[in-house]
Amino acid sequence: MIGGMVIGFFRYLGEVALLLAEIAGSLAAGKIRWRMVLRQIVEIGHRSQPVVMVTGAFTGAVLAAQSLFQFSTLNMETGAGALVSVAMLRELGPSITALMLAGRVGAAMAAEIGTMRVTEQVDALRSMGVHPVDYLVTPRMLAMLVAMPLLIGESAALGIVASVAVGTGPFNVNPAYWMDQMGKYTDLSDIVIALIKGGVFGLLIVAISCHQGMSASNGAVGVGRSTTRAMVYSALAILVFNFFLTLLLNVIFPAGLGRR
Repeated sequence: MIGGMVIGFFRYLGEVALLLAEIAGSLAAGKIRWRMVLRQIVEIGHRSQPVVMVTGAFTGAVLAAQSLFQFSTLNMETGAGALVSVAMLRELGPSITALMLAGRVGAAMAAEIGTMRVTEQVDALRSMGVHPVDYLVTPRMLAMLVAMPLLIGESAALGIVASVAVGTGPFNVNPAYWMDQMGKYTDLSDIVIALIKGGVFGLLIVAISCHQGMSASNGAVGVGRSTTRAMVYSALAILVFNFFLTLLLNVIFPAGLGRR
């Protein structure tokens, strides 16, 4: 039983890796359908903005409030500004945005491609000499890599703005001290980490979701299963990779007092 699960896991990793290799080959050959890319940027980026902005703002506000409740007992309220800004850029901005996109965009990708798969539209593309990866997957990958950094930037920025509003409003922290601490412990390396994580998470979402769609079978039931698996597998992959990326990137780019 366990052996079969292990074999199935590595088989699945191999299939996803092969899909990524096909995407890389498509890009290397210059088989890019720019109209499809632009359409997917609108679908992934523009239409995901409301949920990402709301999630980012309230994540920052909650983090600021909880930090201030604890820091106020130590008379360190101004330190909350630095904590929120670094946390939103290094951790919460990329991970929360990626999880939202896994639920909204990843599931949609799996459902759309899965429906095309079970209705034999993917086979029709092959019969017309069009490679399904070039037409269906590569544009989504490029669009995700364009949209993800922008969405992470919006999420982190709104979270930081919301934290300033919470800290200087209900908790009555001096804005000058708040902004001074935030600027002191936040720098370009935090933004670089956010972009690196966003790129990795975007690759995971597209690869896993499109693979689930391309492997769908058994009609509507199979499409539903592929959609659920795409969302769950993408979320798990994001959380696992986030842990290892955090360990690696914080060694390369030390945070907070480690930089001083």
